[in-house]
Amino acid sequence: MRTARLAKEIDPAITTVGICWTLRTMPEAVMDQAPDLDIYIRHEYEVVTPHIISSIASGTDLGGISGIAYRSDRRINATNDAAPLDDYDSLPLPAYDLLPSLEPYFVTAPAGKPFTILYTSKGCPFRCSFCTVAGTAWKPRSADRIVEEMRYLKERYHLRTASFFDETFTLDRKRVARVCEALMTEELEINWYCNTRAHLVDREMLALMKRAGCRGISYGIESGSQRILDSCEKSLKVEQARKAITWAKEAGIKTFCSFIFGLPGEDWDSVKETLTFVKETLPTSAQFNVAVPYPGTRLYRETMGEGAESADFRKLYQDSAVIGTEALPPDDLDRARKLAYRSLYLNLRWWTSNLGHVIRNPEDLDLALRYAIKIADNYLVHGMKHAH
Repeated sequence: MRTARLAKEIDPAITTVGICWTLRTMPEAVMDQAPDLDIYIRHEYEVVTPHIISSIASGTDLGGISGIAYRSDRRINATNDAAPLDDYDSLPLPAYDLLPSLEPYFVTAPAGKPFTILYTSKGCPFRCSFCTVAGTAWKPRSADRIVEEMRYLKERYHLRTASFFDETFTLDRKRVARVCEALMTEELEINWYCNTRAHLVDREMLALMKRAGCRGISYGIESGSQRILDSCEKSLKVEQARKAITWAKEAGIKTFCSFIFGLPGEDWDSVKETLTFVKETLPTSAQFNVAVPYPGTRLYRETMGEGAESADFRKLYQDSAVIGTEALPPDDLDRARKLAYRSLYLNLRWWTSNLGHVIRNPEDLDLALRYAIKIADNYLVHGMKHAH
């Protein structure tokens, strides 16, 4: 939104276009609060964006383009939903040739560059009540296309580190195996990270992933309480989460786990179960959030009411609760979040465990030092406000 404003200050005739999947159900509110945005792409970016570019180039009416909101005669118009792309594998490689370098890009800390993010699939069929992509069709790219992109990035930019940013990278076990085998056969020597669900890994798969270059895996654990996991339809058992962390550690893969305080039924007993789970499993890193009622989710409908479009999306942050549970008001959830970080960061066993990893994997020393500095800054200076 700030970039759109700057563009209009330079030249009011510049067309500004923005995307945001999270707020796709409230386009009028978005456009109302973003006065310098001309077009809002709600969803199906791969299908919608080419139509927008063609329309701007030819000067035709935007009203015939599905999946957007736009301004016309000082009015905000929202069109019907766009038809999704059926074959995700049909997309060409991104136009990397437009980037002179990957030098500016990194996540968390500028280590392991050249780095980039890749998407190997879209969607997630699971139905977690808090998730904005819950129940969406899973559309994978083939192993051949994934490796083709990584090969190109290695040859053109000497890529060292990649992050597969899909929600559920290991949903298709055979596809993961084919990617891993190809990476090893071609000796691309690219370190990579991925996100997935804790019940979609096993000891054998993780060992193969490590041999193929996987250095870290992110699990959405959410809670150490089975009661809470069931309440949000996580489709995960606490014991499955525990095994997934253990197996990854055995394989030498770093584990990044995210947790949410404030899901339906949360109370101090379930908070303590989560703290105990973290203390016992000691993931390499943990992110503690508060439940956020994102528009379009079941959690939003349950907490805000059916058809509600009144939420102030500027207040929807994962570090500051806007809703509570029957047992815990928002202030208590914020306290629980900070308590979780304190219990982890002051845990000598956690520091010792991570030190042991660095000793066994000295190539991670730079990243570990940068991460430790970030922890100190986030926790001691900012009190974990707007920080993870």
